[in-house]
Amino acid sequence: MHSPRVSLDQWKALQAVIDFGGFAQAAKKLNRSQSSISHAVNRLQELLDIQVLEIKGRKAELTEAGKVLLQRSRQLLADANSIEQLALHLNEGWEAEIKLAVESAFPTDYLMQALKQFDQLEKNTPVRIEETVLSGADEALIEGRVDLAISPFVPQGFLAEELIRVNFIAVATPDHPLHQLNRPLSTKDLGRETHVIVSDSGSKGIDSGWISDTRRWTVTSPESALKLISNGLGFGWLPEKEIEQQLSSNTLKPLPLKQGKNNPAILYLVYADTDQTGPATKQLAEILKRICTQG
Repeated sequence: MHSPRVSLDQWKALQAVIDFGGFAQAAKKLNRSQSSISHAVNRLQELLDIQVLEIKGRKAELTEAGKVLLQRSRQLLADANSIEQLALHLNEGWEAEIKLAVESAFPTDYLMQALKQFDQLEKNTPVRIEETVLSGADEALIEGRVDLAISPFVPQGFLAEELIRVNFIAVATPDHPLHQLNRPLSTKDLGRETHVIVSDSGSKGIDSGWISDTRRWTVTSPESALKLISNGLGFGWLPEKEIEQQLSSNTLKPLPLKQGKNNPAILYLVYADTDQTGPATKQLAEILKRICTQG
């Protein structure tokens, strides 16, 4: 059987040079010397007898052949990592860690309940949580950073199940100018006031429906949006369950919109790889589903 001439380490070095913007940056990220990264990439080109990088100015860029090879090498490394992860699961029977991406709109109370119940299993399995907005969980799955995700999107090639429906409602403080109009509000009314937006944590830059391009505050989490809106700095759509206290105390008040007062969204439970999902991840998934069902 023919043995590969290029090592996984050499492919990893090439990927790092491209992903991190150069040899020096790759060396820093991989905690290696710049000369070792350069040697690995040069050796790769020698073994393949093909140029995969070309220097333009001070930057190394992929050749057309390099683009094709790099894409295939990503799958090669992903497969190698999957094999090692599977071996770990088989050896230990229970994952050493669970990596979970959670859409920021998912009810905090439900997440805390799930983590408490999971912790009571006494398996000493830590959960690393990555907080995401919109396409952020999508990217975390595609890039292999997480084992499980709560996401408003299901990436192509992944399996998922509906977890919960979250209702967003448009709110502002009772003394906000929009409430002083004392009538049903139109989009034109909203366009005159500042809209508080939670930005997408992924690179896709998906927006959640800006009312105005100029009159808006952009924040990175619903918690920050809540602070701005609660201080009278704008209006916005927030997860209803997360602002129950503010609604009951009348510190926030639903806007009387003609349309769009409620904006429901479905959140899905998405598995990174159902064939290699470990028992700990399965347990956490079942706990999340049970808590969301009980509501």
